[in-house]
Amino acid sequence: MTDFADPARAPYAVTEAERDAIAAAIDTDELVALALTLGNIPSRSREELAAANYVHDWMAREGFNPRRVGATPERPNIIGEYGGSGDGANLLFTAHLDTESPSGIAHQDAFRYRPSTLADPEWTTCWVEDGQLRGYPISNDRGPMSCFLIAAKALRKAGIGLSGKVYLTACPGEIGPEPIEEYQGIQYNGKDIGAHYLFHHGGVAPDYAIAAEGTDFGVTWQGCGYALFRIRIHGRGVFSPILEAPERPEAHPNPIYRLGPVIEAVHAWSLKWERESQYETPGGLSQPKVQLASVRGGAPFDFGAGTEVCALYLDVILNPRQTVAQAYHGLNAALKTVDIEGYDIEPVVVRHGFEAEAGAVAPLTGAVDAATRLVRSVPSERAHPVYSSMWRDHNVFNMHRIPAITTGMPRWRPTPEDMRSSALIYALTMLATCGRGAAPDFGGATSVYGDETPFS
Repeated sequence: MTDFADPARAPYAVTEAERDAIAAAIDTDELVALALTLGNIPSRSREELAAANYVHDWMAREGFNPRRVGATPERPNIIGEYGGSGDGANLLFTAHLDTESPSGIAHQDAFRYRPSTLADPEWTTCWVEDGQLRGYPISNDRGPMSCFLIAAKALRKAGIGLSGKVYLTACPGEIGPEPIEEYQGIQYNGKDIGAHYLFHHGGVAPDYAIAAEGTDFGVTWQGCGYALFRIRIHGRGVFSPILEAPERPEAHPNPIYRLGPVIEAVHAWSLKWERESQYETPGGLSQPKVQLASVRGGAPFDFGAGTEVCALYLDVILNPRQTVAQAYHGLNAALKTVDIEGYDIEPVVVRHGFEAEAGAVAPLTGAVDAATRLVRSVPSERAHPVYSSMWRDHNVFNMHRIPAITTGMPRWRPTPEDMRSSALIYALTMLATCGRGAAPDFGGATSVYGDETPFS
């Protein structure tokens, strides 16, 4: 067949009457208000607690029996549940609590952003303007999070139970940071304490998973990984008053002067890597990219003799089939062509990409496709390559053989109607994947986990 997915593969066929009942239970104003409220809670990486607490309390009020599971009390994962009255498939939704933003570490941000960029209100503030929702927290990722929370509420309001179980999860640390150099310790952990920790310690048993993120309603079941390489260039420190500067900078003993030819070699390798790393399947087109992230050398307060070491930090995207070793060997070969006194290469961060097996993920993509046709009157489509060329937390589940996709509302400037459509697609996907079960109990049954599990 020519369509991206087969709606007939969905485990349960949702009727138009069920769609209409669920749609009537979605309050667009409530959805927008929830997204704005969550988006306006400051939640940079390492500062997710207030947003996590809000999600926990919202789930508790709505009867989803939430629990907190975290590597530290300050950065918990929040897990709620709905359904599970029968033997249908279990579906996990996840979205991240942290949002893209300057770090808040003043000396770091001053060397990464212009003052005008730091002053952009959209880093931390969300609002509606000209019929669109503004603010990075809405786009990434509390807008999609609000959509699946309201989706589950709509099922409950409509009196539609689920045979399988839906897990509603909100995680810290998806964007970052990473423990690197002197920035060490659990306070700098990102992905390891989020969906990774949730999967291993959260008491979840999903058959399928969806990373709820903006994809402009596209779908992909593959994602890229990445490696951050530290390339150290070695040279000699020479006391400035006795330095005899050479005519050519690449002959200078100070390795900072050698960065020109080093960067040229690295850039030539990067272009070759990008050309040869494109990877396409029915589930997505991955187009890995490479970019220098940082440069360090010497100490500005301890000057007078140059430096013996400077370092480049290179961000290398890995397609779902590539390994860090492949990138390492290519970089090493490129640096051997440069006339420098010495160098070393170390991958200081490594995360491989992953993909779902097409046959295994077909029931989930079929459910999304059936839901999309019922809501938007069009079939689902493969997501733009940018969404299959980055890390998203569906990688965590595909890594562990849980067929997973990423899909969601428009990434940039969604309208309230966009969000409503996304919430309805999520709700119908829950029903189409998990199957219809016993009507929900509005008495507020208590989870077997209680309010929370111990931190460990």
